[in-house]
Amino acid sequence: MKIQVKVKPGSKTEELSREGDSFIVQGQEPPREGKANQAVIKLLAEHFGVPQSRVRILSGFGSRNKVIEVAEE
Repeated sequence: MKIQVKVKPGSKTEELSREGDSFIVQGQEPPREGKANQAVIKLLAEHFGVPQSRVRILSGFGSRNKVIEVAEE
């Protein structure tokens, strides 16, 4: 399944919310050295109940707007 995600790095809390067909991920990690991307993967894996290895960023590595694929078992 492919989903649209808007990332808000450097937030005070880690939170995942849904807005229409896309998700908004607020993470505490700064947008440096891939830390924010890793936090997004972790939160989405927990939300969908899949291992982190099944969540990957398809596009938007350096952007706040990302397309992410969640592979189901």
